[in-house]
Amino acid sequence: MKTAITELFGIEHPIIQGGMHFVGFAEMAAAVSNAGGLGLITGLTQRTPELLAKEIARCHDMTDKPFGVNLTFLPTFSAPPYPEYIAAIREGGIRIVETAGRSPEQYMPALKAAGIKVIHKCTSVRHSLKAEQIGCDAVSVDGFECGGHPGEDDMPNMILLPRAAEELKIPFVASGGMADARSLVAALAMGAAGMNMGTRFIATKEAPVHQNVKDALVKASELDTRLVMRGLRNTERVLNNKGVEQLLEIERAKGKQLKIEDIHDQVAGVYPKVMIDGDMDAGAWSCGMVAGLIHDIPTVKELIDRIMADAERIIRQRLTGFLDDAGKRPAAALAIA
Repeated sequence: MKTAITELFGIEHPIIQGGMHFVGFAEMAAAVSNAGGLGLITGLTQRTPELLAKEIARCHDMTDKPFGVNLTFLPTFSAPPYPEYIAAIREGGIRIVETAGRSPEQYMPALKAAGIKVIHKCTSVRHSLKAEQIGCDAVSVDGFECGGHPGEDDMPNMILLPRAAEELKIPFVASGGMADARSLVAALAMGAAGMNMGTRFIATKEAPVHQNVKDALVKASELDTRLVMRGLRNTERVLNNKGVEQLLEIERAKGKQLKIEDIHDQVAGVYPKVMIDGDMDAGAWSCGMVAGLIHDIPTVKELIDRIMADAERIIRQRLTGFLDDAGKRPAAALAIA
């Protein structure tokens, strides 16, 4: 399948593995890239630029296909050394970066000077237009269904994607709620040039996380995520667990007086406990509503091959079938099709 995204990034399938904390290691990125998608190493999971450089080198040993690095710009008082991370990305021969969080505007000159293509993750049309204005090559349009931070507009992809298509000149991919061929075909129909999957890729054999995490995703339904930190305007969608229930109780008790310090134990240092140790009640970790569509734990190649084969079947048989048979059915049948 050829789209603006496959052409831009030199990949076979219009499927991107989003950056995920303590998931986006070399093993994950290489598996996705080897299967024809675009794998991403999560930059800030590596505690230093030097460690990121080693992780990039490891990934090069695992794949000769294009892969990238996710770099999230955090609103913190002690910001990570972003220029050094960008230097490690450049020197590692990386030519694709997914940016997220705050605007990458101040770092765009360094990224573009290195010949790097930038796809920025946005939760609104206005932020997508800003990304286009500052020179991003593409955007990942992130709907309210997504795991992690969905923004504060509560805008689902059925509205957000067509709106992005109306406004943007650069290509974009759909993110949030993406899990299978139906997701991909729907995203294409609404103007996207591909899709970004996060949560779905965690439930694969190659994902370098504890088996408890994968099993929890298969067990979960679409009703098992919660929104936390809304009162702090730092909303995050997470999988429900005992730690999250404690967090929500603190939020209810504190009300408008809630401070980030009040929920420190439920949000700080949680990812290693969950992803490495398999402690599923440790606290808040990002998970999309798409958990309700996860029913198995395939290899990455099996997952991507299945998505592409089913997408072709949906387009060639189901969708064109509506048109091919339109003149042969009575009016009542057409009305309910």
